[in-house]
Amino acid sequence: MPRGDKSAYTDKQKRQAEHIEEGYKEQGLSDETAEARAWATVNKQTGGGKNSGSGRGRSKSATKKAASASAKKAAKTRAAKKAGKPYGRKKTAKKTTTKTSTAKKAAKKTTAKKATAKKSTAGKATRKTTKKTAKTTAKRAPAKKAAKKTAKRAKTTKKATRKASRKSAT
Repeated sequence: MPRGDKSAYTDKQKRQAEHIEEGYKEQGLSDETAEARAWATVNKQTGGGKNSGSGRGRSKSATKKAASASAKKAAKTRAAKKAGKPYGRKKTAKKTTTKTSTAKKAAKKTTAKKATAKKSTAGKATRKTTKKTAKTTAKRAPAKKAAKKTAKRAKTTKKATRKASRKSAT
């Protein structure tokens, strides 16, 4: 039997494919694409040709499950269409790059370390050390910021006293 030969399909399957094809054409698909999708849908729902000598595809319960799933999907798209919402395949959002703070970077490192620690043979010991390092880095980040601020304040006060002493000297 050559590819594309539909002699293995029952009359009912052929009618189903024709009806499905019309629906795809109404959606604006080309004749060729509509026909291909229609037969793919029939194959999915019924398990292929049912006439004798065609291998007889799948069991009745599997056929019912496939038909039910296909009907649910169709109902969902119809409802979305009526509501004016997008339907079909979802488009993935583009990833945006953002600046991360040092605390966030440290948190990312610790989660990566935790993931590798779970896989390692050392197990508990490595997990403990990663927890400790995570705690210390989390504690250090605000302390570093505070130290920088106090250093800046000290510099500005030194500058101010120098200026004042120069003015009084002249």
